[in-house]
Amino acid sequence: MLDRRLYRTALALSVIGIAVAAYLVYVHYAGIEPACSTGGCEVVQTSEWADVYGVPVALIGLLGYISILGSLLALRGDAQLFASAGLSLVGFLYSGYLTYQELFTIKAICQWCVASAVILTLLAIVTLWRLFASGGAEVGDVDR
Repeated sequence: MLDRRLYRTALALSVIGIAVAAYLVYVHYAGIEPACSTGGCEVVQTSEWADVYGVPVALIGLLGYISILGSLLALRGDAQLFASAGLSLVGFLYSGYLTYQELFTIKAICQWCVASAVILTLLAIVTLWRLFASGGAEVGDVDR
């Protein structure tokens, strides 16, 4: 029962993350300013940290969220547990790095980036909780 709730929570967080990242990808490619109450979103979105080798960080995030959702939907058993936890953990760590850059290098905060960081933090917690609570489930044993 707990696994089912954690699974559904991870699905919902992934979908919300996709929505946030998709909005930021749209903003990037449309060349418009993001809706932002803090005033820092435009600064962050146009900083040198907003892309990696020409690829927008928002697109990397979108692909990451889609990968997490895909791992939850397409895989089963231990493969699902490890893939979703691993992807979420990588996303969480990268998001932490970007948050550090916002605070100490860019010196501006983007509320959309903070939202994504919170979503990835929750995804990492939920997927790692599922992994450790499974107690070494056999492939196919994970109840959804």
